Amino acid sequence: MDVGRPIRKKRHQLVRETELKKAVRLALLQPDCSAVLILFDGDDDCPAELGQAIQAWAESEAGDMPIEVVIAHREYEAWFLASIESMLGYRRIRADAQSHPNPEQPRGAKGQLEARMEAGATYLETTDQPALSEKFSLAAAHQRCRSFRKLTSSFGRLVRSMGQEVSEWPPACWAKEG
Repeated sequence: MDVGRPIRKKRHQLVRETELKKAVRLALLQPDCSAVLILFDGDDDCPAELGQAIQAWAESEAGDMPIEVVIAHREYEAWFLASIESMLGYRRIRADAQSHPNPEQPRGAKGQLEARMEAGATYLETTDQPALSEKFSLAAAHQRCRSFRKLTSSFGRLVRSMGQEVSEWPPACWAKEG
């Protein structure tokens, strides 16, 4: 299964019906597109409420194409805050950094992440986010972030909708702590 190149849009575009539908049409034009995942930050909006509206708009534009909408509670970077121990010493993350006890709670996850970086280091979304996305512990984010669990279940539905076998999703080793 190949994953296509992401189509980057600003959040304010994705929360407007016309712009969201344009983004969906663009995704559908990608060669061999067999499913679409829309992912963006919730900021101060309730992910469940906003997600329902966005999902309806996306489905109306996608037709029969499987499509899922996931809204990270507050910010995508909350998932990094949930699993910071998996990135110690990487991308200027301090060796003594600790995960946030409630990573989806604070507004300003990027600032929280920066506070866990070496003195003087600045979090740069365009370069740090892709690099940290390759490194962070999916299991820790799954255990500590409800919105990441939503991403996990949405991904599983998309994979199954494409006829792919998913024997155990999410993996049992990702089970919630405690």
